[in-house]
Amino acid sequence: MKFYDRLVKETEVHRKELYSVPQLQDGMKGAIGKETYIAYLSQAYHHVKHTIPYLMLVGGRLPENRLFLQKAIAEYIEEELGHEEWILNDIAAAGGDREAVRSGKPNLETEVMIAYNYDYIMRRNPVGFFGMVFMLESTSTQIATVGAEAVKKGLGLPQSAFTYLTSHGSLDIKHMEFFRDLMERIDDPADREAIIEVAQNTFRLFANVFRSIPHGTEARDAA
Repeated sequence: MKFYDRLVKETEVHRKELYSVPQLQDGMKGAIGKETYIAYLSQAYHHVKHTIPYLMLVGGRLPENRLFLQKAIAEYIEEELGHEEWILNDIAAAGGDREAVRSGKPNLETEVMIAYNYDYIMRRNPVGFFGMVFMLESTSTQIATVGAEAVKKGLGLPQSAFTYLTSHGSLDIKHMEFFRDLMERIDDPADREAIIEVAQNTFRLFANVFRSIPHGTEARDAA
């Protein structure tokens, strides 16, 4: 079995746990209120703003026999620059206070996911961070475009309030093709186990991030 296929198989249970979270299920149906959507974007901002620092840290800690990953990291950095500002723009377009979110603190569950990845990079194996990449990008290709359209329809918000989700829905399809090829170049068993471990754990931690977001079962506060 190719490593990418193994990664998909060994994270299936954890992926299903994430997709079963009521907040995410309601979002996919557009059955959330504006406050819930803004709360989701707020938590997204707080973890997405760490993407570039994560990648830079990984690149600086790679051993010499893993330097082929630096090119991939450089490409990811170029692609991900400024995405946290897209989220703040969406918050403002949805009627939220972008500066309050920027200066605010994430929920504990988001903080734990952020801290887990820094700890793994620094203390365990920097290559494991590609498990986080897999979790985020595979999730985006599955839910971003569908969820954005459903929430937009349910709340009557403008397209300008969904640039982060809609861009990632299409962008991450290309990213996943790149990621799949990259994973097949990783042949060290310890690196593979690290990637699987981080992917499994971040699916679980991301599920907790969604659970921490208050929500109702019906769309409300339509703009």
